[in-house]
Amino acid sequence: MKKQEQNQEQKQEFLFEKVNYKILLVGIAVIALGFILMSGGGSDDPNVFNEAIFNFRRIRLAPTTVLIGFGITIYAIIKNPKKNR
Repeated sequence: MKKQEQNQEQKQEFLFEKVNYKILLVGIAVIALGFILMSGGGSDDPNVFNEAIFNFRRIRLAPTTVLIGFGITIYAIIKNPKKNR
């Protein structure tokens, strides 16, 4: 009887299931893509202004992509696949 109780105590379970980790990795990849889209547009010469920092990609697309990535990661944390069984 004692041996069964010890085996149950030693058995460790992950906090999330495999599906949650996959969704979490997708969310992290989307966040990374958003930060990559934000990069660039600078100028080597501080006396020259570059209008490229105010284009659509850096002002609208990249922050929206990062927010969508955060939403995906929050969904991955909240999702409970055990509930569906």
